[in-house]
Amino acid sequence: MPPRRRTSVADGRRALDSVAAAGFTGDRATVGTAVRYTLDELATRHPGRTVEVRVPPYGAVQCIEGPVHTRGTPPNVIETDAATWLRLATGDLTWEQALETGVRASGQRAHLDGLLPLLSPTVET
Repeated sequence: MPPRRRTSVADGRRALDSVAAAGFTGDRATVGTAVRYTLDELATRHPGRTVEVRVPPYGAVQCIEGPVHTRGTPPNVIETDAATWLRLATGDLTWEQALETGVRASGQRAHLDGLLPLLSPTVET
């Protein structure tokens, strides 16, 4: 069963498009909605409980099939700030670039290479 979405697709798209148009910044509520929407999308497209992706203070999801983690600190954790996460999710930043600019990834399976981008923002120029 796919995970339950915390953010509606319509609200998430609006927030993501707004934040992308502003250079991946915005007010806290809009950024939070965009982050939760893209985390939901990651968990929906790549279900599982092997890797935990954290974007504090906005949210975290478990994703990717494989060995299941049930207690304590997960062995495979990816953590980053909101702007970096949104740039990754939309293809504005590659996984390799993100690792060089502050994404923290610990654990053998803690990588998202090949799983991103998730969405393209519909930004009018």
